[in-house]
Amino acid sequence: MSKRYFVQISTDPDVDPRKCAVALACAVQAITDGHSVNIFFASHAVKLLQNEFIGGLDERVSQEPGFCKQMIEALMEGAEAIYCSTGSQAVLGVTPDNAADVLVGGLELNWSGPPGVIELSSNADVSLTY
Repeated sequence: MSKRYFVQISTDPDVDPRKCAVALACAVQAITDGHSVNIFFASHAVKLLQNEFIGGLDERVSQEPGFCKQMIEALMEGAEAIYCSTGSQAVLGVTPDNAADVLVGGLELNWSGPPGVIELSSNADVSLTY
């Protein structure tokens, strides 16, 4: 039976990169298993959406080059939707206006904040928070 998953990542990948990689892997696994997934990147976890940052994460989590970006691409292909915190992105200098220059190419984001987190989590059958 398919379930609706809400995955929120708010851990700073500079502080705990392994936890962030596990979060991405769990979201991808839920998609692979046939579930509907909405994922929300908040706080400094929005760095995971930056092309340059995600490309450098592999070594820090003991994975082959390209592994973490492949997980982002799997989310782009299979997630119901990908959300990010507008405020958290702004703290890092990323806005909807310059996102195409900074974020992973082809990423279609839903820019939101606490109202989106509440809506997504209240509509989910399962919530995972990392």
